[in-house]
Amino acid sequence: MRLRSVAVAALLLFVSTLLPAQGVNTDSAGLALKGYDPVAFFTVQQPTPGDARYTATHEGATYRFSSAANRETFMKEAAKYAPQYGGYCAFGVAGGYKVKVDPEAFTVRDGKLYLNYDKRVQERWLKDMPGYLSKSEANWSGLRDKPRRDKVGS
Repeated sequence: MRLRSVAVAALLLFVSTLLPAQGVNTDSAGLALKGYDPVAFFTVQQPTPGDARYTATHEGATYRFSSAANRETFMKEAAKYAPQYGGYCAFGVAGGYKVKVDPEAFTVRDGKLYLNYDKRVQERWLKDMPGYLSKSEANWSGLRDKPRRDKVGS
């Protein structure tokens, strides 16, 4: 019986490493950034769809890349290219909640990628980015493992 309990515990631990991390914004399959290439936000300054042939896993989430070179760049410095706040809306994190994002509503500032819920929310974010960043930084550790909301204000 004890051996069986140990085997079940080991299996659960293994399976938990395959599940998407709550701290990273993913779809039900564990795909981050809705399949967009995180490196491209920095190199071509625009959202670029990734290719399923080029993937990497970081913090339990799967990222796609538009090229093998971008995948290799990410693998060398994943923390540099992964979006801030696990890819959740930076404005939402400032407000104390996690919501989905639109990859078209992005900002790269000081070498970091920030995403927003949509372009309208991004406009508000950009009006006081230093102030919202301060709030986001203060809130993130308490939000990291909480569930995502599906809508702003829900």
